[in-house]
Amino acid sequence: MGLGDKMLRVDAETAIILREAYYKIETLYRASHYGLYDYVRAVAAKIARVDTFYVGFLHGSDRVRYPYGYESGQYDDPASHIYGPNGQTAWLLNHRQTYRFAYDNGAVLQAGVPCGDVDRRSEDAVTVPMFRPGRGGAPDQLFGMMSMQSYEPNSYDDNAVRAFEWLAGTTARVLTREAEDREALQLLPAGAESPNVLTSDSVMEYLSGRIAVLRTLANEAVQSTAPDDPLRDLLTKLIKEAEQTQSELIEMMLDADDGPEHRFALLTPTQQSVALLLVEDAGNTRIADELGITVNTVKSHLSTILSKYGLASRSEVAADVRRYLAR
Repeated sequence: MGLGDKMLRVDAETAIILREAYYKIETLYRASHYGLYDYVRAVAAKIARVDTFYVGFLHGSDRVRYPYGYESGQYDDPASHIYGPNGQTAWLLNHRQTYRFAYDNGAVLQAGVPCGDVDRRSEDAVTVPMFRPGRGGAPDQLFGMMSMQSYEPNSYDDNAVRAFEWLAGTTARVLTREAEDREALQLLPAGAESPNVLTSDSVMEYLSGRIAVLRTLANEAVQSTAPDDPLRDLLTKLIKEAEQTQSELIEMMLDADDGPEHRFALLTPTQQSVALLLVEDAGNTRIADELGITVNTVKSHLSTILSKYGLASRSEVAADVRRYLAR
């Protein structure tokens, strides 16, 4: 049950809850991130009081994106914030361990961006950093965090904290396995099928597809309501809003800069693999090892890539490839 080789020190009732959670996460929630976060939050609530819950991921040099938030029984809108030097994110990056309200009576918690009901002050909180293994002996990389908070003081004893750390660690491992699978695709040799990278086009198509599902459900609901039912008018307006949103998503893509996409398309499959590794700040030796080519061949590819991009440094190419991957 523990992370690593140590037995997790929780009480018997909590151990039963976590063991059941482990099997459900492995069998039911690996394909649904929303379902995973929602289930982990529900498991945490079986062990201790949870008024506010969120999952956040580091993005770039100073931003945290929150795909899942929960406040007093309601799902909170996803959000993105730039973090400062004094809040929880900076504290986690500095200390690389779990933050507990009791450490400073919530000073770090209150110094960050407020979450949940901003008119109420959390009286207890636990925020756990999520790590993925470092490469080549490098330290583990902190890539996200999971937090639970309570409006009641002294809600989280050591048992609850250890259980929450276990849940966050299990979630991190699920997400890490997915990231490793994507990286494996990106390192396919020349001539293989193109990597299945996440682009803004694929994001747009995904969103449009999900909105289409909601529109279909609303259409079905309209058919089952009486003509004079006030709900029918609301559902009709919802359908129109969904149709408009789908149309606007397509038009927004027309305004996106397609330069990075065109430049990336100029590269051969092997050069694309090299460029993708530049995004990870890989050196020539690592690129050669991962692609099964010589360092001199890597240098030759880099020279050609710089020429095709019209840029002077590998860091500039990496920045442009990142813009392509974000499309």
